[in-house]
Amino acid sequence: MTASDPATGPQPAPDLAPTARGVRSAAFFDLDKTVIAKSSALAFNKPFAAEGLLGRRAVLRSSYAQFLFLVSGADHDQVDRLRAHLTQMCAGWDVEQVKAIVAETLHDIVTPLIFAEAADLITGHKLCGRDVVVVSASGAEIVAPIARALGATHAMATQMVVEDGKYTGEIEFYCFGEGKAQAIRELAAREGYALEHCYAYSDSITDLPMLQTVGHPTAVRPDRALRKEATARGWPILTFSRPVALRDRLPAPSGAAVATSAAVAVTALAAGALSYTLLRRFVF
Repeated sequence: MTASDPATGPQPAPDLAPTARGVRSAAFFDLDKTVIAKSSALAFNKPFAAEGLLGRRAVLRSSYAQFLFLVSGADHDQVDRLRAHLTQMCAGWDVEQVKAIVAETLHDIVTPLIFAEAADLITGHKLCGRDVVVVSASGAEIVAPIARALGATHAMATQMVVEDGKYTGEIEFYCFGEGKAQAIRELAAREGYALEHCYAYSDSITDLPMLQTVGHPTAVRPDRALRKEATARGWPILTFSRPVALRDRLPAPSGAAVATSAAVAVTALAAGALSYTLLRRFVF
């Protein structure tokens, strides 16, 4: 299901035994570079440009930002610069147009970037009766459809301020750093999760607050700072390296289901015929 990190030697894989009877728990997954191989916020550059939302200069700047995101560790300063770039870029965009573009292009743009190991791990947690929560600093209009495609129960993401159906360029809630940890605690209180029985996965030191919130933290393809922290704390370190087209693993939803972002979808996961009722309720 998962692979130990060769750079640190054999590491114990997360214990996916079912949670104790009567105890509710969840597995929290960072999205970018943990579940998918690149930045979800920048993955839609081409369709956004094709629909007139991005000019050539903005596409080039976004491509450069994507390159920096992939080749360097995402420290707080880099993430803040990326956040500022993205919020400035989308100011004035029509929210419904963004949702429509994401819905129409999701399975072509993002799902081929899903790490097979992450998809297997998500399946394993669901088989053990845990909720699955995708937690990302990217915008909710992008994160929520990806989370639904993965079969997640909830999605937590950055919320942009919207006025008259358009983004203002300001942020209502930034799902980053301590913000992720606080959102997890609030969700756990609402859903009755026992955080000591919950799991969390991330690649970045910026998600240390999230990882510290749960009883079973795991570093995935960690940056240097998180690798050092995980090694010192004895946390499992996993390597995900096989992006796979999710449509090869999950039946693609109908056009109507994709377009209706709040609808309940049913899909098959793994090799069996087990079905799940997806999307009980998204946080955002």
